[in-house]
Amino acid sequence: MKAKINLQKESRIAWFPCFSIIKSLFVGALMLIGLHTTIQAQEAAYIQPSWWLGVAGGANFNFYRGSTQELNSTLTVPSTFHNGNGVGLYLAPLVEFHRPNSRWGAMLQVGYDNRNAKFNQIKTPCNCPADLDADISYITVEPSLRFAPFKSDLYLYAGPRLAVNVEKSFDYQLGTNPAYVDQVSGAEVKGDFSNVEKTILSMQVGAGYDIHLSSKNKRTQFVLSPFVSYHPYFGQNPRSIETLNITTLRVGAAFKFGVGHKVAPQQAQTMATLPVAAVIVKDSTVNFSVNSPTNIPVERRVRETFPLRNYVFFDLGSTEIPKRYILLSKGDVKTFKENQMEVLAPKRLSGRSEREMNVYHNILNILGDRMNENPSATIVLVGSSEKGPKDGKEMAESIKHYLVTVFDIDASRISIEGRYKPKIPSEQPGGTKELDLLRQGDRRVSIESSSPALLMEFQSGQEAPLKPIELVGVEEAPLDSYVTFYAKGATEGFSSWSLDIKDENGVVQHLGPYTEDSVSIPGKSILGNKTKGDYKVTMIGRTKSGKTVTQETSVSIVLWTPPENEEMMRFSIIYEFNNSKAIYMYEKYLSNVVTPKIQSGATVIIHGHTDIIGDSANNKRLSVARANDVKVILEKSMAKAKITDVNLKVYGFGADKTFSTFENNLPEERFYNRTVIVDIIPRK
Repeated sequence: MKAKINLQKESRIAWFPCFSIIKSLFVGALMLIGLHTTIQAQEAAYIQPSWWLGVAGGANFNFYRGSTQELNSTLTVPSTFHNGNGVGLYLAPLVEFHRPNSRWGAMLQVGYDNRNAKFNQIKTPCNCPADLDADISYITVEPSLRFAPFKSDLYLYAGPRLAVNVEKSFDYQLGTNPAYVDQVSGAEVKGDFSNVEKTILSMQVGAGYDIHLSSKNKRTQFVLSPFVSYHPYFGQNPRSIETLNITTLRVGAAFKFGVGHKVAPQQAQTMATLPVAAVIVKDSTVNFSVNSPTNIPVERRVRETFPLRNYVFFDLGSTEIPKRYILLSKGDVKTFKENQMEVLAPKRLSGRSEREMNVYHNILNILGDRMNENPSATIVLVGSSEKGPKDGKEMAESIKHYLVTVFDIDASRISIEGRYKPKIPSEQPGGTKELDLLRQGDRRVSIESSSPALLMEFQSGQEAPLKPIELVGVEEAPLDSYVTFYAKGATEGFSSWSLDIKDENGVVQHLGPYTEDSVSIPGKSILGNKTKGDYKVTMIGRTKSGKTVTQETSVSIVLWTPPENEEMMRFSIIYEFNNSKAIYMYEKYLSNVVTPKIQSGATVIIHGHTDIIGDSANNKRLSVARANDVKVILEKSMAKAKITDVNLKVYGFGADKTFSTFENNLPEERFYNRTVIVDIIPRK
């Protein structure tokens, strides 16, 4: 039975089916919202879902314009109908994807879409009134991009609408001339419109607001989202004849649910978890806790496989090899050894990790030594300069001259090229920010080779890194020694938060402010010269409305010196600018070189980093994406190799200077900060 919806003065009752559905959704929402504050006071154990499933329902307010007179091949009415209005039902299951605290996402709805309307009554040539009801319905597919401009619950969406026609009926009634009282009305004519388009492609734009019906920290989370969308008449010509078109305003609500991801528990053997304290701030729960390792190593030997970037960076305005690169005299060549570079005094060092920069600034000496050991190896030096190919060739020529005159490399083994931009540039067309730093990174000479003896395992191509160097050093304050302070929910509840850490003598350390949900601090930096200490920790949160809330807890920190024979292995994966997917170039390297070094029971710490270019939030996301890429590959290869009981820890630090291996003053330092580091710690 078809429901006709009439927008004339008799039609208010006919609106009831659609609005009763919407009313029920809103009433249910209000009842659940009443429980909202109580629910949120529970302890946090999950983070918000990325995937949401549910159903959307609403009313289509349809506005027909244009003209129609030929209803089908057997019925052409005496006068043309022009304007019609009506309300139809919309009902569809839905799926959404948007990561927590991300602006962008995607939506998909597939469902029933009714475009009912009653046309304005017209007068025929016999002065008889004529009425027309249209019942046109579709199965509609509506994919949309979702954008939350303020990273809040308000979102906008837009996308195409593909509709497949499933109903095209009409009711036509010709009345009587009021001048003839005894005239009998014509019979109601029911039929189907002819020439109806089977599929139509149009568009929609809309807005919605997520009302959380359960705590954002619960495993299963429910959301009610009132929405409104606009469907312009573009593409909405239901028939291939005449000029009829439809504009629709849709008003409704979506009910969604998702399953949160459980927060990974800390290992009981290495972490002592303090009680969780919850602070409710403007309908958001902030759970404060501290994790302090029971044993904090002071130092640990590191056997590091250090990658060699195949770049030599030049100073702006100069084609000479920069003085920071270590250049040998001809008499020093015979005594140069890769595994003894620590004894060579560098001319100039910059950065936290002098050992690694010392290695990198010997890149030309390493290259010359390897070419002498592999007489068949050839290279191409590609100079890239903002001044043009000629200047780039001069830069490359200075490196060639050094290799030929100092290492006696046959000049025919070294080719020269010049370019404006490197093949993988940092500065992109249309860029406007941090151009000086980007251009410094693009003024370089790339060392290209097809000789496997010079290149990293399983690498090939023009941008393949050189074979890495193995170093042995001492690491201070490794990541598994850091004290982690958690303020779960602070991203939403606070504009910022800070820490006051008071020792037994009343001395207070002020740390912060922070905006993330957690921060890790080296235990040694808190203890100073002490071997242990008891501290009172006060979290001070500042809400977005300007209020201040505090919460206190206690923590004990103890230093412990590891056995002398403990040795950690470290591997580094390097990335190009703003790239997280280059990791798959290293898949074989991670599977065949790194994975065999992991033993059952080991701890593997994977930490991603970026340089300082770009905003901090994007850098943090990029470093997490890079670290998770490495984690996925290692998990697959460990499962294949049947390596079990491995404690994997993943961190993304962005450009945080506390954790960066290098400074960001030189282009080579910034390039090396675009990395994921894999630390393999054996079972104790």
